[in-house]
Amino acid sequence: MAKANYILSAFADEASASFPEQLEALREAGIDRMEIRGVDGENVSTLTDAKAREVRRMLDGAGVGISAIGSPFGKIVVNEGFAQHLEAFKRSMGQAQILGARVFRMFSFYPPKGEDITAYRQQVIDQLGEMLEAAGAQGMVLAHENEKDIYGDIPERCLDLIETFGGRLKCIFDPANFIQSGARPADAYALLKKHIFYFHMKDALHEDGSVVPCGMGDGGIADILRDFGGGETVLTIEPHLKVFAGLSGLQGEALHNKFTYSDNRAAFRAAVSAVKSLLTDMGYQEKEINRWTK
Repeated sequence: MAKANYILSAFADEASASFPEQLEALREAGIDRMEIRGVDGENVSTLTDAKAREVRRMLDGAGVGISAIGSPFGKIVVNEGFAQHLEAFKRSMGQAQILGARVFRMFSFYPPKGEDITAYRQQVIDQLGEMLEAAGAQGMVLAHENEKDIYGDIPERCLDLIETFGGRLKCIFDPANFIQSGARPADAYALLKKHIFYFHMKDALHEDGSVVPCGMGDGGIADILRDFGGGETVLTIEPHLKVFAGLSGLQGEALHNKFTYSDNRAAFRAAVSAVKSLLTDMGYQEKEINRWTK
């Protein structure tokens, strides 16, 4: 199989809460797309139509596209408030269309406190099915992230979801999240390789789950990317190297890190530099702007 060509994207809200500053950070990094999540301190899922149009004008002016909506959907307790959550998701798809986006990053629900999420498998499936139906009606794609403590936090349950929906639910591969869930990324990759839609570029250490720049942890990211074949594939840089504005809105996500930086912009630069160095060391070259090929 031909090797993948890689395109970089990023969670630019980790560089700054300010959307204009996010675009400046991307310009400085030579990255022409983003996984949009925080916009001027507000989650992208709650933007008004007017704000979405303003953001779209800024994106177009900067020559930046959206690789995915970094939404919080599916990041709720499985048996609490799904009807309202689904309605919010449906509204958010309208803003996504204004923004020119068609991929939603999403999750597969937390268990009630003290309970085992596997006991709620059918409810997870039913609710994801409703989200997929709504997304399909609007021409949207749902991509599942293997977040810690949700149903799809370990490789086997990620595969269960993908196979249950016949590939309609896409797979985001996040090595650091697998490590924090007690799984080995190499094992997860072996199980999920043919289903991977795109990658979150985040590394971590097995000893304590600390997030580190890509290539400095136990994610085996270079080996994974070296082996992966799938044509043109997005690598979304998600630094998580320093507490950043908006973390409180990530709903239960713990942030552990060994590397600290003077400010969010410095942490963002370090994360981008680590990914580019990783690709360069693997023999990839940026022959066109933000297109990494061998």
